[in-house]
Amino acid sequence: MHTYPKHKSSVILNVDHVSKTFQSGSSELTVLRDVQFELMRGETCAIVGPSGSGKTTLLGLCAGLDTPSSGSVSLNGREISAMTEQDLSEVRRREIGFVFQAFQLIQTLTAAENVMVPLELAGASYNRSREKALELLGEVGLANRTEHYPTQLSGGEQQRVGLARAFIHEPEILFADEPTGNLDGETGHQIEHLLFELNQKKGTTLVIVTHDRELAEKCDRVISLKDGQIISDAVVQMQ
Repeated sequence: MHTYPKHKSSVILNVDHVSKTFQSGSSELTVLRDVQFELMRGETCAIVGPSGSGKTTLLGLCAGLDTPSSGSVSLNGREISAMTEQDLSEVRRREIGFVFQAFQLIQTLTAAENVMVPLELAGASYNRSREKALELLGEVGLANRTEHYPTQLSGGEQQRVGLARAFIHEPEILFADEPTGNLDGETGHQIEHLLFELNQKKGTTLVIVTHDRELAEKCDRVISLKDGQIISDAVVQMQ
């Protein structure tokens, strides 16, 4: 098993001249073109753009879920785009958290059991995993729903479980793909508040893909994509 020590460098994510092309029948479809940026440790960053602009593809490349056609992606100074699947899996288990639009909870597990999964995969004991899961479920307001299954929870409650699961192994960087996309406005605002509150408390670097401009502008920085290219990369001015 590999161990990946935390690096002191202020740059946590480096996307270097990344392009991504897919084969579509007899032709090629270029989804990303020469994308490059650096993300600093502890920074919150939103990636925005119209449908088809390459947002989710870029998020997947940054998280090591896919590899670029050209260029490189480095996390904590290590090029994850050149890693074996075994090493990538280890990085994802220990250093990366995910929040999904569709929640992606395991239907046969209770809320507590869903939250425990990342810690158990990382080798933590059952008792330690459960203790941490119950603590986090309390932090997201679900102390009385720990033994409920996903079908017994509202959409907002399921996403709260998703947030607790994403933070339980204290990832260095968290990727959120349209985290409020399946929620009504009021519930979405509650989830946004929790996401940033947990992020600040845990000191995690946060990358959010969103169509919601209001959510994007709560981040430190907004990267805008169009036709697979960065058209702006702006620091958000604090109100």
